[in-house]
Amino acid sequence: MADDPKKIVVLGCTGSIGDTCFKVLENLGNGYEIVGLAGGSKVEKLIARARCWQPQKICVIDTEARKWVQSAIPQVEVVCGAEGLCELATMPEADLVLNGLVGAVGLAPTLAALAQGKTVAMANKEPLVMAGGLILQQAERGGGAVLPLDSEPNAIWQCLKGEGRKSLKRIILTASGGPFWGRSREQMRDITPEQAIDHPTWKMGPKISVDSATLMNKGFEVIEAAWLFGLAVEQVDVVVHRQSVVHALVEFVDGSLLAHMGKTDMMLPIQYALTHPERREVHLDNLDLNQVGQLSFAAPDRANFPCLDLCYEAGRSGGTFPAVLNAANEEAVRAFLARKIGFLAIADLNRDVLAHCGTQEAVSLESILDEDRCARRLAREWVAGRAG
Repeated sequence: MADDPKKIVVLGCTGSIGDTCFKVLENLGNGYEIVGLAGGSKVEKLIARARCWQPQKICVIDTEARKWVQSAIPQVEVVCGAEGLCELATMPEADLVLNGLVGAVGLAPTLAALAQGKTVAMANKEPLVMAGGLILQQAERGGGAVLPLDSEPNAIWQCLKGEGRKSLKRIILTASGGPFWGRSREQMRDITPEQAIDHPTWKMGPKISVDSATLMNKGFEVIEAAWLFGLAVEQVDVVVHRQSVVHALVEFVDGSLLAHMGKTDMMLPIQYALTHPERREVHLDNLDLNQVGQLSFAAPDRANFPCLDLCYEAGRSGGTFPAVLNAANEEAVRAFLARKIGFLAIADLNRDVLAHCGTQEAVSLESILDEDRCARRLAREWVAGRAG
């Protein structure tokens, strides 16, 4: 008798992670069933995806989109907003919730899924940045599990297979450096949103691309990795590796280093999260080391990319400081993409808001969201002051 298919909910199904997820599922063929889909503003794309994969339930961004989707697909239940995301994340049928959302919106459905004992494959790093301790606590209480889906933590996870955590000394995350690596602060003063989202190696959404350009994304990965693998942030280092072939390294107490290498394609970590502990063939060209030729590593430029050190500062401070930094950064990037502030102002805004919020303990979702709201209010006032 054939095994029952693994039933999956995909949150953020119309973004770059969602696109790659469905490429992986097409590659894998039978054995997987989509029971829930959530999408944002790309409603027509969501409708097309739902017609193809025939989920039981769909979540959209608001009531207007709900009417649109319900009219197009009347046989499927359609919910909306934050409550709808939590409803999808806790569907009794779901075996795995793939969180491909962007930003803080992914926190509540992650906690809800883990409370119901679900396995959550996390490409959405912001919830772990905001509330890593709360998420791990919820997973332990509810019997759920968190699987790292993003390239770097997924690589660490693979390197640590079969290794005792007591033997782990530190983690080394690699960063491409983004599109502005090697530029001075003065040379980055007039950077446009179009330039910032033009990443040299990874194809990502606008917000994550800007975070990569400022090194904020790598700083968030430091906090994320510290939570996932039980380390202090000082045990997570960052090196710039322009070729993006080595995705992460782990160093053990005896000085040995293990590196995870592979093609620069999110199909690989997503497929491993879906199929582990097995590995399945994927239709990508092999990594040709002769063509790569050389691997280079360099220390990050902390002076011209100060967002990285802001993340270390927030991670060391603990409590709600990481949630504050995440909220401030979301508002800063939104303002930059809307051309309300300049590229360099992103770090300035983040630093100023971090200095005025973050005093609470991250003991509950309410305390975290309270600080999130405070940080967003201050960030918007900061932007408005610049515009005035």
